[in-house]
Amino acid sequence: MKTILAAYSGVLRGTGSSILSSLKDLPATPWLSRSKMEKQLQMISVLQWILSFLAMGAACTALLVYLFCTDLWVIAAMYFAWLIFDWNTPKEGGRRSSWVRNWAMWTYFRDYFPIRLIKTHDLLPSRNYIFGYHPHGIFCFGAFCNFGTEATGFSKKFPKIKPSLATLAGNFRMPVLRDYLMSGGICPVNRNSIDYLLSRSGTGNAVVIVVGGAAESLDCAPGKNSVTLKSRKGFIKLALQQGADLVPVYSFGENEVYKQVIFEEGSWWRFAQKRLQKLVGFAPCVFHGCGLFSSDSVGLVPYCKPITTVVGEPITVPKFEEPSQDVVDLYHAMYIKSLKNLFDKYKTRFGLKESDSLLIQ
Repeated sequence: MKTILAAYSGVLRGTGSSILSSLKDLPATPWLSRSKMEKQLQMISVLQWILSFLAMGAACTALLVYLFCTDLWVIAAMYFAWLIFDWNTPKEGGRRSSWVRNWAMWTYFRDYFPIRLIKTHDLLPSRNYIFGYHPHGIFCFGAFCNFGTEATGFSKKFPKIKPSLATLAGNFRMPVLRDYLMSGGICPVNRNSIDYLLSRSGTGNAVVIVVGGAAESLDCAPGKNSVTLKSRKGFIKLALQQGADLVPVYSFGENEVYKQVIFEEGSWWRFAQKRLQKLVGFAPCVFHGCGLFSSDSVGLVPYCKPITTVVGEPITVPKFEEPSQDVVDLYHAMYIKSLKNLFDKYKTRFGLKESDSLLIQ
């Protein structure tokens, strides 16, 4: 157990040498082989992200309230004062940390599935970009690993391009969680934040928007290739107003890592899901993966299915202060065509059949 803790502490610190040395010290027993140890570290790395996303904000909020009721209230008061002072930072470019983005822990996260990033075209540092990421999946593992960390080498593949993954603005109202997200270059998915990155932060910025959002997550399931895009035109209008090029991105395998119960349209459960989605901003999906100690059991751990994220060809977008609806519709149609072409070109390389098609909902 001490060896496991020593290895994982190295994962958090980003010190690969300490991890390897700890693994070499493992006793020669079947249940503690090096390969099994690496698999456990990969699983822990994935689980810490899931639990951080689901529970860190609520847990830290509860802790802050509790500290206010103890002799340590000064610490809570100081943090609360800092929170007020720093409130607008997430929508003003955030506070990314190259050290956090390069943690060795993220390479274990990457290798669990594994996750790969495929570059198809160069991106010019003299331009700004809006990446449309599809599909949402349950936890957007591909989006986070590729654009919220350096585990798949984004900065090396796209030099001088700075990615900012946009997610629910509500996450940035949560103490500690907001700082954790910002350290990875993650920003709120609202107009103010995206406008700032595309207009007041120079060039070479790439804002990554998961276009289908929470609504799309309700329909994700293994073997299903559908995206929620027909009525999603806000990001197109934003790109036109800022003169930011549009880049379609598709992650093959994102829908394969969890099994979900999909309720029929018109059912009470479907109505409840959509109602809660509007109230809290995310969809309460009924899903499962495998257990912590066995792939045959049911649990929160995602299945080990490869996720390959393909970054498509940029669509050059002119700048319009107030684009007409016809112009928005034109570029929306161009974007859909480009996304379909990207899907069709790479689908057979990553496990799909030639007859499979992308459904636009």
